[in-house]
Amino acid sequence: MAESPVRRRVRATGRVQGVFLRDSTRREAERRGVAGWVRNCADGSVEAVFEGPPDAVSALVDFTRAGPGHAQVDALDVAPEEPEGLAGFDVR
Repeated sequence: MAESPVRRRVRATGRVQGVFLRDSTRREAERRGVAGWVRNCADGSVEAVFEGPPDAVSALVDFTRAGPGHAQVDALDVAPEEPEGLAGFDVR
């Protein structure tokens, strides 16, 4: 029996814009079968929503916490939300 999907909203702060965090997150989400979106925010942070199997969502949260190459994630806020049945992953 498949586990019920989960949803997490994350906000990364630090050096997270202009370092390919959004595109890297999209590729990782697609690789893991996680739906959702990621976007830059006016305050310099990056916000994302991940929805899918619990293990895959948890791995994507960990990926975001580490960030790609030149990113420096100083803090990652993670909040659970009710899944909405999203499909695909968008960079906004």
